[in-house]
Parts: sequence; structure tokens; C-alpha cells
Amino acid sequence: MSTHSVRDSVTHSLKEDAEIHIQSVHPTINEKKVTRKIDLRIVPILSILYLMSFLDRGNIGNANIEGLSTDLGLTGPQYNMCLTVFFFTYSVFEVPSNMMLKRLKPSIWLPAIMVAWGIVMTLMGIVQNYGGMLATRIFLGLTEAGLFPGVTYYLTLWYPRRDIQFRTAMFFSAASVAGAFSGLLAFGIGKMDGVGNLEGWRWIFILEGIATTLIAALSFFLVVDFPDTAKFLTDEEREWVLWRLKYDTNSRKTNSASQQAIMVEENDSHSWDEVKKAIMDPQLYPQCLLYSAVLVPLYGVSLFLPTIVKNLGYSSEGAQLMTIPIYAVGAIASIVQAWVSDRYGWRSPLLVFNFCCMFIGYMLAMNVSAVRNPSATYAGCYLVALGLYPGIPAVISWLSNNTAGTYKRGVSMGMQIGFGNLCGAIASQIYRSKDAPQFKLGHGIEVMFICIGFICIFVLNLYYYLVNRNRRRMVAEGKADDLTVTQLSEMGDKSPHFIYSH
Repeated sequence: MSTHSVRDSVTHSLKEDAEIHIQSVHPTINEKKVTRKIDLRIVPILSILYLMSFLDRGNIGNANIEGLSTDLGLTGPQYNMCLTVFFFTYSVFEVPSNMMLKRLKPSIWLPAIMVAWGIVMTLMGIVQNYGGMLATRIFLGLTEAGLFPGVTYYLTLWYPRRDIQFRTAMFFSAASVAGAFSGLLAFGIGKMDGVGNLEGWRWIFILEGIATTLIAALSFFLVVDFPDTAKFLTDEEREWVLWRLKYDTNSRKTNSASQQAIMVEENDSHSWDEVKKAIMDPQLYPQCLLYSAVLVPLYGVSLFLPTIVKNLGYSSEGAQLMTIPIYAVGAIASIVQAWVSDRYGWRSPLLVFNFCCMFIGYMLAMNVSAVRNPSATYAGCYLVALGLYPGIPAVISWLSNNTAGTYKRGVSMGMQIGFGNLCGAIASQIYRSKDAPQFKLGHGIEVMFICIGFICIFVLNLYYYLVNRNRRRMVAEGKADDLTVTQLSEMGDKSPHFIYSH
């Protein structure tokens, strides 16, 4: 029997064993019903938290076209530096946040950091000079650092691998909704110019900061902790969710002669060895580069899209409104692609499509005159959004699917997101006011990162293919039969029975 046939037989046996186990131990469990109950309790509040997070970090772009730089006397480089310093503290504190989330209650940790950044955002509305804006952006990065990596890791503590990307896309689509909402809010709030002797852009920060703080206060009561303490689940439902997560690994102890599969528990160790495993994992570094390749364009869009659209000949109000449908396309595409990806198990093929969309979009924006053909640049923005917003959850889910061990996964995801956001600082410097309206430098650097993304996808697929081929051969030849279930659990994704997804 071929190695592929062995693997297929084992997988089929595993599915049958799992179904029999569920039916015998949890005969009354309706999987779809329980999953829907978890979705309704988990996803909406996380989406609201992330919506406010992305709204607060990106609204400086909306405030700028309402007069922020003019009123504070900021030069182009000074404004870009205010964008950049956010990423320094934001990146540094992401890995520690993921390490702390498992030790502390999410219902305390996530709302607490949200209260902190809500206060910082409100204070941003009263700064009077470059130094004040710089300081508030530094503290905004520090206080927001824990949310995105924390939430993506938190989802892996509730959902099995096959369900992760759709749920990640559901809450991440809040980023594109935030972009649309930001333009709409800025359009309305900007008309408050002069109220309380304050400029309109100040009210953008003040009102959105107050809203963030109020939502954070409510989230103390709405965010739930872990499945084993979830009061909205029955005892049997909790037991089923915990069992599903406990054995959520494609590593199986398989006897090559009988082809019988025994499920291996997910390693839940919290030792420093798991941190070392994450750091030494060869797949982590191309995954980090791949995330950077999609995140730099993300911040280029979130920070500068209003400015880019305004330079196509629109007024400030018109530019705010014209960004809304672009973000809407991104949100819809993100959810649709995630459903397809989880349904059919596709990761890298859809990522290739995402990067192709971004490549074509930026090439349009860079090479077609924004003065003579502004519609081409505007159309390019739609293509970028079509590839960009679905790409973020796809990259995160790909690493999550291919990393076993809850603590190792948390550290790996924190490093991936932290490195990506550090590279995101590049996006804050490449769109210079003197390059308007074509912004060839900015668009060109985005194209460079997209090309890096193509290379990373190729390298990762080659690595996964070679490793999977060797592991299937070992299993077929019986070289892994002597390993115990405990040893396989400790090996995690380095087990000869663990098959990487493509």
C-alpha cells in the first residue's frame, strides 16, 4: 500500500473513531447547535472589540484630512513619525500578551487593556503639538498590543483547527467594517468643527475614545473565559468542547501493520521548552515574512486610503465617503473566502489568489496616471481590498493549523503577529505627501512586499511537501510504531504522524 493510501486509511479510521466516541460518550450532543451557541457568545463581542481597536489606530488618517497636521503644525515627516512610533510598542508587547492571556482571565485582560487605550484615544483629542501626538501614539501602541494576538490565540482555545479561519475572518472583518465606519463617522463628526472651541478632528478622537471606554466597561461582563468555566454551556456540552480541543491534532499513533489510529492529546505544557520549540521551528520565519507581506499593505490602506482617495480629486467629505464601499468589499470577501477555506481545507491556493489581486491593484495604482485616469487608481483600491482583507485570517490560520501544542501555538502566533506589525511601521513612512497623487514610492514598496509573499508561499509549500513525504514514508515503513502516545504529544507538530496542511 502506498504512503498516501496509508495516510488516507488512517484519516478515515480516525474520523470513524471520533464519530463513534462522540456518539457513545455524548449521545445527545448536536455539534452544529453547540458550535452555533459558542459563535453567538464569542464572535460578536470579539468583533466589537476589534472594530474599536482598528477604528482607534486608523482614525488618525481621517483626522489628518480634516486638518490635524495643519492645526498642530506637523510637517510631512513628523506626521509619518507619529504613525510609525505606534508600531514599536505595539510589536514589542504582543508576545508577552499571548503568554499572559492563558494565565489570566480573558474577561479581565481584554477589557482592561481596552479601557487603557480608550483613555489614551480620548486624550489624543487634546494634544497641542508634535510631542504630545507622538507620546499618545506610543502609549496607544502599548495598550492596544494585546488585543489582536490575544483574540486570535483565544479562538484556538475554543475552536478546532478546521473551524478557525472562518471565525478569525468573522472578527477580523471588523477591521474592514471599521475602515468604512471610520469614514462615515469622520464625515459626521467633522461637522462638529468649532463645537466647544475645538476643531472637528479633535472630536473624532474624543468621541471615539469615549465610546471605546464605555464598550470596554460593558465587555467586563460579556467576554467569557475558557470552555471549562463557560456557564452558558451545559455540563455535557463543556465536556464535549474540551474533548474536541484535547484531541484537536492530526498527529495519531498508527500501527503500520493494523493501520489502527489512536488519537493523541494536544500538548498543554506551559514550560519554557515550548517557547524554545516555537523559536526553533523552521516554518515560523517564512510565516512571519508572509504575514508581513500582507500586513504592510493593510496598514498602507488603513492609514493612507483617505489621503490617496482625496488626491484623486475629491473633497475631504467626498473622500471619507468614497472609502466606505472599498472596505465593504474587503469584509464580504474575507468572510466568503474563510468559509470556502475551512469547508475545503484550502489555505495556500487562496492566498495565491489574494496576492495576485493585490499585485494587480497596486500595479494599476502605480502605473496608470492618477490625474488623467483617477478611476483606475480607485478600481485598484478595490482589487487590493479584495486580496488584502481575506489574506490576513488566511495567513494566521495557516500557521495555527500547522502548529501543535497550545502554548507553542500561542508563542508562535504572537511572534508572527508581532514581527508583522513591526514591519507595519514601514507602511507609515512610504506614503509621503510630496509623492501625491501618484504615490509611486509607496505603491512600489507594497508591490515588493507582495512579491516577498509569493516567495514565502512557494518556500512553505515546498517545505511542507518534503516533510510530509518523509513522514508518510516513516509511517508506512513502521519506523514510528515504537513511539508512545505521550512522546507523540510532546513532539507536537514534529511528530511523524503530524501532516502539515497546504
